[in-house]
Amino acid sequence: MEDNKAMVIFQPSGSRGLVPKGVTLIEASRLLGVDIEALCGEKKVCGKCIVRIEEGLFEKFGIESGMSHTSEWKEEENEFITAERKESGHRLGCVTKVEGDLLVFVPEESRAGKQVVSKAARDIHITHNPAVKVYYVEVNPPTFEEPTGDFERVCRGLEREFGVKDLTADIYTLRQLPNALREGNWSVTVSVWMDKEVIRFRPGKVEKAYGIAIDVGTTTVAGYFCDLTTMEVIDTVSLMNPQCKYGEDVMARITFHMMNEDGLKRMSDDIIEGLNWIIDQAIKNTYPPKKKKKKKKGEEVSDEWIEVPEEGKTYLRLTREDIEDITLGGNTAMHHILLQLDPEHVGLAPFPPVVHHSLDIKTRDLGININPSSYVFVLPIEAGFVGADNVGVLIAEEPYKSDENALIIDIGTNGELVLGNRHKLISSSCATGPALEGAQLSFGMRAAPGAIERIEIDPETHEVNYKVIGRDAWRKYSEAKDMKAKGICGSGILDVLAELYCAGIITKTGVFNMEQKSDRFRKNPDTKQPEFVLAWKEDSSIDRDIVITQKDIRQIQLAKGALYAGCILMLRRMGLDNPDCVKIAGAFGTHVDRQKALIMGLFPDCKIDMVQSVGNAAGDGCRAALLNVQKRVEANWCSRNVEYVELTVEGDFQKQFMEAMQLPHMTHEFPHLEEGPRIQGVKGSSKALSEGEFGK
Repeated sequence: MEDNKAMVIFQPSGSRGLVPKGVTLIEASRLLGVDIEALCGEKKVCGKCIVRIEEGLFEKFGIESGMSHTSEWKEEENEFITAERKESGHRLGCVTKVEGDLLVFVPEESRAGKQVVSKAARDIHITHNPAVKVYYVEVNPPTFEEPTGDFERVCRGLEREFGVKDLTADIYTLRQLPNALREGNWSVTVSVWMDKEVIRFRPGKVEKAYGIAIDVGTTTVAGYFCDLTTMEVIDTVSLMNPQCKYGEDVMARITFHMMNEDGLKRMSDDIIEGLNWIIDQAIKNTYPPKKKKKKKKGEEVSDEWIEVPEEGKTYLRLTREDIEDITLGGNTAMHHILLQLDPEHVGLAPFPPVVHHSLDIKTRDLGININPSSYVFVLPIEAGFVGADNVGVLIAEEPYKSDENALIIDIGTNGELVLGNRHKLISSSCATGPALEGAQLSFGMRAAPGAIERIEIDPETHEVNYKVIGRDAWRKYSEAKDMKAKGICGSGILDVLAELYCAGIITKTGVFNMEQKSDRFRKNPDTKQPEFVLAWKEDSSIDRDIVITQKDIRQIQLAKGALYAGCILMLRRMGLDNPDCVKIAGAFGTHVDRQKALIMGLFPDCKIDMVQSVGNAAGDGCRAALLNVQKRVEANWCSRNVEYVELTVEGDFQKQFMEAMQLPHMTHEFPHLEEGPRIQGVKGSSKALSEGEFGK
């Protein structure tokens, strides 16, 4: 074995291989294809990458493993690993370096499990006018008297039949033409992009063309596979952004690029591979499922797979080449990394992007595996921290066509805000951080099976009722052993602060009420900090109580305070007291409890029925641009005519931020909260909510 390398085996996946000595366990996991949570981008602040070093000689694997084969204990690890767990071999993967052969066990809570993505396409009105249109044309075969070239012959027919003229075609497309014409007996279906370039020839008459709209989020990527001729969404395919292993937030990924010579290319290659996976999955789903053929008598094994069509279902049986158009949006960092545009300056004031305008790029130039002559339309960018995803939200919701002052909140690691109407629109971003997505919380996690997604706390008994992803029944209707809770995800995090407050467990300032009498409230014996048990050990699959700590509550307050402060400063800039309506976008918007969001002070007071979820509006905007070229024009108009406001340079930003950290706010009243059933019957009123009578 090479002296400068060590054998590392990860369990339970069984992945193994030689890695250079001196790399961290997180770096080793990447080299060996093991996904370990690293939500903070290895900044040693989230504690999600805890693993266990196995001690002893493992003859089965032919290695001896132990703590002596790792770097010395680091002070940062004390914050996340108790003395007892340290003794049993637990280490922080982002700081522990490989010094010799290791067998590493990755606990369930540290595994980056398959995420549940809420990105369903909404039924929104889109005028049908796709960039790619199909035309069927019949031409006369050439003769000695009329030997015009195939392309000119087809173009003449298109101009005669449809008025389409002055067309071009690249070499990949021209290579298809002679065989297509002759196979079709001098009839051909022509796919034309933007009425100016032929991107595909197919023999005979074909009526369909397909495209895919892709929303590249920091955490998740969603693709909407569409019929360009009928606008039907045939399929929605999603995956966790493979760049998550470089860090959960955009700054972590920009830093990875700056610290690694090939960092930008590695991250770009990862997302391109992810896009191709989405495309291949969409194509695969147009065929019947397969099952392994039963072996015949006398056969040792059968490797043959046979199709098992669903009765009465028609299958399209498409190929990659049948996808002829792509639209794509993402925040500015995701946009730059995908295109391998240096994102370093996006992270430095005044945060200039490389390009604002939309881009039309040949998919083959990016390594995207569809029809090789097709284009990807990349939506334009507003600013360094308000990207093409926000432009997608705008063209889906169209606030620039309304008299109503709408406040649109796209909640994520970087919260994006839009406020205004047809007269004026302003946008801003606020660093909510990844807390609302589970990072930096003791038991926070992504929306995966076992994550607590809904929470209710009885105000009298403080009993907790909750629901986990992957199980339909709530806790109170279940046996403890059936819950298998692992942690808490975004929608549960949005619930928990309001529930703790309404139940009197925490005060207006977010501090635990030390006078409460509950067996769920306690001081942690190791940290000496107060915490509240959401799920007991016997309810979990991680053999530990799942708790929310004082530090966790502060992290949620910081995130919600940043959003609220941003909303207030934008309202002030527009001369408004309150918005006419609030629209919550993103996966959070699909699951948010409107009243609880208002109780925790996620946004300024508004009529409950004027708060609405708009789902993955960024993805809807990408889909609108796929199916209507006018939306591409609107996208470029929006990116340059929406005024970007940099909130952090506002003179009283810190004051607004600190006041907004209280629940729901230090001084602002919330009269509309009285309309909701969660508040009725509970002591206090809008005055109580603003003056802090809860929790006393």
